[in-house]
Amino acid sequence: MKKRKFVSLLLVGTLVAGMATVTGCGSSDGKSSSKNGKTELELFSTKAENKEVVQQLVDKFNESHEDVTIKITAPADAGTVLKTRMAKNDMPDIVMMGGDNNYTEVESAGMLVDLSDQDYVSDIQDSYMQMVYDVNKDKEEKAYGIPYATNASGVIYNVDKFEELGLEVPKTWDEFIAVLDKIKAAGEQPLLMTYKDAWTSLCPWNSIAPDLQPDNFTDDRKAGKTTFAKTHEEIAEKYLTLLDYAQDDFMGLTYDDGNKKFANGEAVMIINGNWAINQYKNSNPDVNVNMFALPASDDESKNYVTSGVDVLLGVCEGSENEEMAKEFVSFMMEPENAQTYIDDQFAFSAIKGVEQNNETVAGVKEDIANGKVANFPDHYYPSGFDLSALTSELCLNYSNGMDNQKNITQFLKQCDEKYDIANVD
Repeated sequence: MKKRKFVSLLLVGTLVAGMATVTGCGSSDGKSSSKNGKTELELFSTKAENKEVVQQLVDKFNESHEDVTIKITAPADAGTVLKTRMAKNDMPDIVMMGGDNNYTEVESAGMLVDLSDQDYVSDIQDSYMQMVYDVNKDKEEKAYGIPYATNASGVIYNVDKFEELGLEVPKTWDEFIAVLDKIKAAGEQPLLMTYKDAWTSLCPWNSIAPDLQPDNFTDDRKAGKTTFAKTHEEIAEKYLTLLDYAQDDFMGLTYDDGNKKFANGEAVMIINGNWAINQYKNSNPDVNVNMFALPASDDESKNYVTSGVDVLLGVCEGSENEEMAKEFVSFMMEPENAQTYIDDQFAFSAIKGVEQNNETVAGVKEDIANGKVANFPDHYYPSGFDLSALTSELCLNYSNGMDNQKNITQFLKQCDEKYDIANVD
């Protein structure tokens, strides 16, 4: 990938120019950071939404270690900040990040310790460990990142409204469209969309594409053996079909405002992930919601819950506190601590035996437990490939009345062009 090569060149230049002054992680003088006589380790987190519960767990760890303090760094635009620090050889001791293309850049640059020999690796669900292997450089089967918390994306629905309208959870695409039509006929708003925040326009794509794209699409597209234009027309068509059931201002509604509207019953369904549920509950503690996998295929066996590694843990190479960093990761993997995290985040655990029992996500629990999951497609795209900008443009063209076929053709062509630009090793 272009960014990976750029980072590698920066690393070489930085190491040559600064070898005399830059040694060790998180320190420019080669000394371990300390505060009040305690060794201080830096935990770099890329997920702002989990800062409070991570701080709670860090405090618990710190209280049991007299000579050690873990300090959390969680900046805005954390992925960019981390890559900048990587180029400067100024890595933290521990990283806590998603299992996506940002992780791939860090791992492929040789910045993470192989934790395959740690006892807790055998406690990780195979499907999520495989997702990490799949985004390692050359799909190397080594645990440079340890899956911790996983997520689920799909259709979140108002349970009370489903009951009032006599609706059942759909299992196929045709059943889903029938549900949408019944809601619309009853005078209710079927779907709420919040595409003023472009990233939310990826949610339907990430749920539809895994069900319908060819099994080997990710590898074949990377190798230049196929294209979006050849394989993703049905996906784009069904994506646009869902817009027929959105509210009129779907391009002007923000994520935060949309969450409040949904929580207060202004729509029956919304396509998003478990990470949004706490916002609904904060707006309306009495809102009764559940989830189901968006059924993009009429073959029920091909409809997967979109679920990926939302948070993984890694130890940075060169940390002078590597053993203590490993101890912290081991602490986080303890079932009691993993349970604390997923309960707070309405998330799922990658650790066997740690279960999410909240009723708000009960509808996808069984599929996740059985491994009937598909990773987020955009976790496999090159980091320079901004699909959210393209899906946002697709939606804007729809709202402006562009012919659907023309819109789809243009969108898929742009997907291929932008992907090829970003797909540089």
